[in-house]
Amino acid sequence: MVTIYDIAERANVSAMTVSRVINNTGKISEKTRARVKRVMEEMNYVPNQNARSLVLQETRTLFLLITDITNPFYTTLARGAEDAAIHNGYRLLFGNSDESLDKESEYVQTILSTRVDGVLVAPAGDPSLPHLEKLRQHKVPFVLLDREVPGIECDLVLGDSKEGCRKLVEHLIERGHRKIAMINGSSSVSSARLRLQGFMEALKLNDMPFDLADIHEASFGPRSDLSGIEAWLDGMPELPSAIVAGNNVLALEVLSVLRKRGLAVPDQLSLVCFDDFGPYAEYDPFITVVAQQAYQFGYLGMQLLIERIRKREQAGPWKKIVLPAELVVRRSVADIRGTPT
Repeated sequence: MVTIYDIAERANVSAMTVSRVINNTGKISEKTRARVKRVMEEMNYVPNQNARSLVLQETRTLFLLITDITNPFYTTLARGAEDAAIHNGYRLLFGNSDESLDKESEYVQTILSTRVDGVLVAPAGDPSLPHLEKLRQHKVPFVLLDREVPGIECDLVLGDSKEGCRKLVEHLIERGHRKIAMINGSSSVSSARLRLQGFMEALKLNDMPFDLADIHEASFGPRSDLSGIEAWLDGMPELPSAIVAGNNVLALEVLSVLRKRGLAVPDQLSLVCFDDFGPYAEYDPFITVVAQQAYQFGYLGMQLLIERIRKREQAGPWKKIVLPAELVVRRSVADIRGTPT
């Protein structure tokens, strides 16, 4: 194995000089730096990252913990986070909790044992509090994405869930829909609560009828068992004319159940959802959505995290970025204005 002493001997410099070149520290002439780097390449030298991290107290490695990598929102978010990390000279590891608190807890242990410099987290929900407190106890900087957790103060990058969902409901109302139902994520998830608030607020402002049976709580994560959605629809005395899905995964699950029952969208039932379908949006999906700036979630979150890492002692107050969502009208909503009810 090639060592820094081998590099120093061939480059005719001290081992300390080689170390400074590797760690980009100290004052070294560009000529000497170039010579040392050339010798390192010639000898195929690979720096020992573990030793480097012990000396500098940093690993130049960050971690992204998300809840569902199969969701195009998080896939695009991850790309933004990776691009920002690489641009700033960091490597990025990632984990996928599947909305599971147990998996999230395991990943937090992995994060602590790996000694990463910081973490971007899309938490599973409010019960993630002890996991985040553990990161704080071990002085691991973190930024929350997409969801807040009561009891934790930190930097945040969020979407305007309440306003976005209100836009979806108002779009349906403008097209004559009077009986609107909603399938949403768990009430333990802050973004789901805000989307429900936007849904309820839009109904109230437009003097729309409301029944608790019109709301179904599920999970934002993927699942193969659709029996809960089927039972919800079966329990309704009358099917709604439109359904609002709290995210894109739920929208696809609802669409699957409706097709199984021979119900066409939008001819027999209209469907809208929060979150777009990532790169697949290029292939003209027909579902009307409120699209979030997924890439910006990851990129801006990573910038906040790196700033927090670099200015541990001088960092200012916590920052909260709220990104607006855009209504994208497609073909999944029937215009039933003037239709007898």
